[in-house]
Amino acid sequence: MAAQRRFSVRRKRVCKFCAEKISYIDFKDAKLLNNFIPERGKILPRRISGVCSTHQRLLTEAIKRARHMAILPFLSD
Repeated sequence: MAAQRRFSVRRKRVCKFCAEKISYIDFKDAKLLNNFIPERGKILPRRISGVCSTHQRLLTEAIKRARHMAILPFLSD
Protein backbone atom coordinates (compact mmCIF):
# COMPACT_ATOMS: atom_id res chain seq x y z
CA MET A 1 0.00 0.00 0.00
CA ALA A 2 1.54 3.30 -1.10
CA ALA A 3 1.73 6.18 1.31
CA GLN A 4 -0.97 8.71 0.68
CA ARG A 5 0.04 12.28 0.17
CA ARG A 6 -2.00 15.01 1.63
CA PHE A 7 -2.34 18.04 -0.54
CA SER A 8 -3.45 21.30 0.93
CA VAL A 9 -5.00 23.78 -1.40
CA ARG A 10 -3.23 27.10 -1.22
CA ARG A 11 -5.42 30.10 -1.77
CA LYS A 12 -3.88 33.07 -3.52
CA ARG A 13 -3.48 35.99 -1.15
CA VAL A 14 -5.50 39.02 -2.03
CA CYS A 15 -4.05 42.42 -1.28
CA LYS A 16 -5.95 44.01 1.61
CA PHE A 17 -5.78 47.45 0.02
CA CYS A 18 -6.86 46.24 -3.44
CA ALA A 19 -9.83 44.39 -1.94
CA GLU A 20 -11.00 47.52 -0.11
CA LYS A 21 -10.10 49.74 -3.12
CA ILE A 22 -7.77 51.97 -1.12
CA SER A 23 -5.57 54.06 -3.41
CA TYR A 24 -3.84 56.23 -0.79
CA ILE A 25 -2.34 54.98 2.48
CA ASP A 26 -2.41 57.78 5.04
CA PHE A 27 0.72 58.07 7.20
CA LYS A 28 -1.36 59.52 10.06
CA ASP A 29 -3.33 56.27 10.45
CA ALA A 30 -1.07 54.64 13.05
CA LYS A 31 -3.52 51.82 13.79
CA LEU A 32 -3.39 50.62 10.17
CA LEU A 33 0.38 50.97 9.87
CA ASN A 34 1.04 49.07 13.11
CA ASN A 35 -0.37 45.92 11.48
CA PHE A 36 2.62 45.91 9.12
CA ILE A 37 5.32 46.46 11.73
CA PRO A 38 6.31 43.64 14.12
CA GLU A 39 7.68 44.12 17.65
CA ARG A 40 11.19 44.89 16.47
CA GLY A 41 9.98 47.78 14.33
CA LYS A 42 10.94 46.50 10.89
CA ILE A 43 8.62 46.80 7.89
CA LEU A 44 7.14 43.45 6.91
CA PRO A 45 8.05 42.25 3.40
CA ARG A 46 5.44 41.62 0.72
CA ARG A 47 5.58 37.84 0.92
CA ILE A 48 4.63 37.93 4.61
CA SER A 49 2.19 40.85 4.64
CA GLY A 50 0.36 39.70 1.49
CA VAL A 51 0.22 43.17 -0.04
CA CYS A 52 0.72 43.79 -3.78
CA SER A 53 3.87 45.57 -4.97
CA THR A 54 2.15 48.87 -5.67
CA HIS A 55 0.62 49.08 -2.22
CA GLN A 56 3.80 47.78 -0.58
CA ARG A 57 5.66 50.80 -1.97
CA LEU A 58 2.95 53.15 -0.72
CA LEU A 59 2.91 51.38 2.64
CA THR A 60 6.68 51.65 3.05
CA GLU A 61 6.60 55.34 2.22
CA ALA A 62 3.74 55.94 4.68
CA ILE A 63 5.57 54.09 7.48
CA LYS A 64 8.75 56.09 6.86
CA ARG A 65 6.81 59.35 6.89
CA ALA A 66 5.03 58.37 10.10
CA ARG A 67 8.37 57.58 11.72
CA HIS A 68 9.78 60.92 10.62
CA MET A 69 6.76 62.74 12.07
CA ALA A 70 7.13 60.74 15.34
CA ILE A 71 3.80 58.97 14.93
CA LEU A 72 5.56 55.58 14.87
CA PRO A 73 8.81 54.69 16.64
CA PHE A 74 11.97 53.84 14.69
CA LEU A 75 12.90 51.18 17.23
CA SER A 76 11.06 49.45 20.02
CA ASP A 77 12.76 48.93 23.35
